Amino acid sequence: MFELEKIIRPNIKSLKPYASARDEFSGSQGIFLDANENPYGQYNRYPDPHQKDLKSKISQLKNIDQNQIFLGNGSDEVIDLCFRVFCEPGVSKVLSFNPTYGMYEVSAAINNIEMISLKLNSDFQIDFDQLSVYLSDADLKMIFICSPNNPTGNIINAQVIEKILKSFDGLVIIDEAYIDFSESNSWIEQLSEFPNLIITQTFSKAWGMAGARVGMAFANEEIISYLNKVKPPYNISSANQELILKGLTNTIKSSQSIQILIKERNRLMDELALIPDVEKVYPSDANFVLIKVKDANTVYKQLLDQKIIVRNRNSVLEGCLRITVGAPTENTKLINELKKL
Repeated sequence: MFELEKIIRPNIKSLKPYASARDEFSGSQGIFLDANENPYGQYNRYPDPHQKDLKSKISQLKNIDQNQIFLGNGSDEVIDLCFRVFCEPGVSKVLSFNPTYGMYEVSAAINNIEMISLKLNSDFQIDFDQLSVYLSDADLKMIFICSPNNPTGNIINAQVIEKILKSFDGLVIIDEAYIDFSESNSWIEQLSEFPNLIITQTFSKAWGMAGARVGMAFANEEIISYLNKVKPPYNISSANQELILKGLTNTIKSSQSIQILIKERNRLMDELALIPDVEKVYPSDANFVLIKVKDANTVYKQLLDQKIIVRNRNSVLEGCLRITVGAPTENTKLINELKKL
């Protein structure tokens, strides 16, 4: 049975978090002489450390309580904080499924945590029988599942994820960076059912605000409270909070861009499948398409010569290139160049 207190690092339990000037006084009116700020300048005041206005908007958008929302400097900060809160360096272990997003492994290495890496099956799905032998390991604290997965683009089987959540006494972190491009529902709807579930999302993909570097985590209030306890006091700048808030006022524009990208993704998949040198086009629920070609390194270089930059994933998936769905004219140029090769 999952018990959060059992996987919190003892030093984090006893940690007294930093109290900023904006924690001691949170009003907006007055003469501010408490935070050693410069009285002059456009962004001279420290940002709201709790991002109250932004969380309120996200709460309405995602239909979730504000106390179940954590905001990070990109999802990468959320991932790193999970290691720092729940994993003991040199002792704990985490698990992920390859090929997948590389920052799980990088964060594990930075935090001196052993990473168990299991291979996805031929359909890029989790083999539960292969995983089950690890679930009883008391040192295994977290399992990372990217769905839709990067770089393969597919949704991970929901029944398998549910089985993992019910069988594992540690935390399951589902990375939903690309969920807005999928017809599958977010796991946010299941939060009340699974106390060991953390979901991460981002404003970098569907919302088109990668430069703002704002990621989200959704979990029960107790988990969120520990993330807040450890985070830097002003981890989201005022400028980025304002930028995201402004973007969230135009959900129609975001929805339209998502629909365009989905339509273009499907067009790309159909067109690429007709090109002789493309051996396989993998199904995608994301804003990218994974293809297998006869010679990935050569094709990558030839596209680069035409100033078309795709991602060469030959090192993790032999012969594979990951192609981000661009604007219609960009996608057409890519298709035409591939036809010439």
